[in-house]
Amino acid sequence: MSGAFENRIIRGIIDLAAIALGAIVSAFAIEEFLVPCTILDGGVVGIGIMISQLSGIPLSVLTVVFNAPFLVIGSRKMGKMFIVKSAFGMIVFSAFLQIFAPLDNATSDYLLAVCFGGVLLGAGVGLVIRSGGCLDGTETVAILLNKKFKLPVGKVVLVFNVFIFIVAGFLFGFDRAMYSLLTYFITSKTLDIIENGMDQTKAAMIITNDAKEISNQIFRRLGRTVTIMEGEGLVSGKKVILYCVLTRFEIRELKDIIKSVDSSAFIAISDVSEIIGKHIKRSGVIDEKNNTDTR
Repeated sequence: MSGAFENRIIRGIIDLAAIALGAIVSAFAIEEFLVPCTILDGGVVGIGIMISQLSGIPLSVLTVVFNAPFLVIGSRKMGKMFIVKSAFGMIVFSAFLQIFAPLDNATSDYLLAVCFGGVLLGAGVGLVIRSGGCLDGTETVAILLNKKFKLPVGKVVLVFNVFIFIVAGFLFGFDRAMYSLLTYFITSKTLDIIENGMDQTKAAMIITNDAKEISNQIFRRLGRTVTIMEGEGLVSGKKVILYCVLTRFEIRELKDIIKSVDSSAFIAISDVSEIIGKHIKRSGVIDEKNNTDTR
């Protein structure tokens, strides 16, 4: 029991360290790239940037003030650890917004600000989310709406952000709104990569006349097992279909295997958003959901 408790403590410390790092990177992206060019982030931070530009109130203060009510709203529904991690991340985020504000801007070029600011912001926010927290209260509201009304979190956040960008267009010019929207898409894509990992799972479906040899080569060279199914083509008649789950880094090796064995094979490769259950590899039984060896 003590060992499990110690593991939870260590895991919690690692999560808080990752959240702190993500919050610092996000604050740097906003203060050094986006704010100097009047490019908005989405959510509460975006509202804070608009009010800060118009009133002169520090963004760090507005971020704390605007996020606090969302933490209170979510405190009874989201779980204690989520609220603790989110509150910690928001405090670190606000503190470093204040620290970075007086520093020289990283660039005054709008395109560089959009690209580098979007990538850094996505990386920072993705690291926070992957560690179990969030930096923006609108995400908390979106999750609550999803639980109660089954509204997709991504769509709720997108609608809210589009509204913010439209308002920004009237206040600062629609070129700023378009820059902000472009930054949002770059941030979202980077966030997905960080949150899901670079080794995003792929699924390959292979239709071949030499299923046995391809299956053996996949198992020997990639350590992946293959599900073998029977199929029938409208013109080509009976076929064997192989189904294999692997990472994006193994796709090139898979293509080389198939090309060397059956160059006429048909291959379809698709993304896999989630794996539930156990997947067998040569080294043992791997729980893909938790990435643990269950031998």
